[in-house]
Formats: sequence, C-alpha cells, structure tokens
Amino acid sequence: MNRSRHPENHMVHRIGWLRAAVLGANDGLVSTASLVVGVAAAGSGRPEILIAGLAGLVAGAMSMAAGEYVSVSSQTDAEQADIARETKELLETPEAELDELTHIYIERGLDEGLARQVAVQLTEKDALGAHARDELGISETVTAHPVQAALVSAFTFALGAVVPLIIASLVAAAQIVLIVSMTTLVALAVLGGLGASAGGAGITKGAMRVTFWGALAMAATAGVGMIFGVSTG
Repeated sequence: MNRSRHPENHMVHRIGWLRAAVLGANDGLVSTASLVVGVAAAGSGRPEILIAGLAGLVAGAMSMAAGEYVSVSSQTDAEQADIARETKELLETPEAELDELTHIYIERGLDEGLARQVAVQLTEKDALGAHARDELGISETVTAHPVQAALVSAFTFALGAVVPLIIASLVAAAQIVLIVSMTTLVALAVLGGLGASAGGAGITKGAMRVTFWGALAMAATAGVGMIFGVSTG
C-alpha cells in the first residue's frame, strides 16, 4: 500500500525568528510612540519631536540587534558546550550513556525492554543527535541563529518605530499626542493578534496584552512629559 505523507507546518518551526520579529516590532512601536508622546506632551515643536523619534529609532534598532545577537550567541555557546561534553562522554563511557538514554525513555512511559530497544536503535543511527534531543533538549528545529535574530530584530524594530513617526509628521502638532496614541494602540492590537496567530495562540488574548502594556508605557511617558514641560515652561 502506497502511503503519501501529508505536509505538516508546525508553529515551533517558526520560533527561532518569530520571537525576535514580534519583540522587535512591538518594542519599536511602543518605545518610539512613547518617546514621541512624551516629547510632544512636554510642549516641544514638531521638528524636536521628529528628531527625538528618529534618534530613538536608530538607537533602538541598533540596541535590539546587539542585544539579540549577544543573547542568542550566549545560548548557542552554552548548547555547543553541552554537545561537546556529550560527545566526549559518548566516546569515553558509551554503555553508561546508553543506560542513561534508556532511563529517559522509561521515564517517558516505555517499558524497560522497549526503552532499551529504542535507545539501542537510536544510538546506532545517531547517538549524539538522540542525546542532544532527548537528554539536553537541543533540536535544530528550535535553535535560533544569532545573525538571523539580530537582523530580524533590527528590521522589525525600525518597521514598528516608523509608524508613529509618520503619524507625527502628518497630523497637526496639537493633535500629535492623541492621534499617535490612538493609532499606536490600534497597531499594537493588530501586531499582537498577528503574533499570536503566527504562534498558534489566541488572537484576542495576544492583542489585549500587547495593547495594555503599550497604553501603560505611553501614559507614563506622557505624564513625565507634562510634568517636565510645565516645570520648565
């Protein structure tokens, strides 16, 4: 009987870049909109608002790229160190490693005989891969890449940050705080929903949590802007 395998596209396959993309866009939108709202609430003119926002965009994108690269590189270094240690143990104590793999499968619900058989077959096929996956929890599917994470974070940060800047450049100066705040909340809701949908989670919940924290950030910076704007006016 001929059986064709149906194609599968699991959400976990996207985790390497999805986290960086959602974090970058959300951070770019929230931080730049908050900066624009705060500077505008202080009574600054449009040129000052746009300069501050643009500076925030550039600095934030570079910071996101550097942060993601360092973070993911550290994770990768730790994984490689664990794999190197596991490779050494497989060469020096193969029987002990086989027993360890067998015990892992027993804990997952297999009886001892079947667990041993599975451990032996997987060891014969790819011992290091079996231990990396089942003992260490390291898989190529969910392994992020430093350069990819850095570039995605920087690009999506800039993409999110440019939205409030465009709005601030188009609306009347007196309406910047209101219009930027409203459009940012709408954009955050859309972004949160898309991120949740891409990750297989509930759209409404994803939209609400992102919008809540974005509103809180803009309210805080608007308050700071008004306080200092009044005190220096």
